[in-house]
Amino acid sequence: MKNVPDILRQSGLRPTRQRVALAELLFARGDRHLTAERLHEEAVSNDVPVSLATVYNTLHQFTEAGLLREVAVEGAKTYFDTNTSNHCHFFCERDGVLIDIPTEGLSVEGIPEPPEGMEVSRVDVLVRLVDKQ
Repeated sequence: MKNVPDILRQSGLRPTRQRVALAELLFARGDRHLTAERLHEEAVSNDVPVSLATVYNTLHQFTEAGLLREVAVEGAKTYFDTNTSNHCHFFCERDGVLIDIPTEGLSVEGIPEPPEGMEVSRVDVLVRLVDKQ
């Protein structure tokens, strides 16, 4: 991984100790889908002194800076994706796991015309999976 403080600065964020530590946890292992709670658990187990509220704030700051993509699954269940490219997801309801779906060959048809003065920025597709009966 590149120099984390430089990445944060280039994204317009000040590289505080907690931001750097959380970014290292987030991005050190390739593309991942994490909840704030899971990242907080990882931080605590790696002796990073950070509150859950700070983890939430940092994840939202990273998302606004374009370092993460937020994937809302349902209600308050939100995942943060380190892969910010245009792609879709499978969601395994039993395990609560998100899996990337490559966009090659995938098409979405019938998208309605947006209201005047607006344009579609992206289309999120979440395919829910359950065990076969």
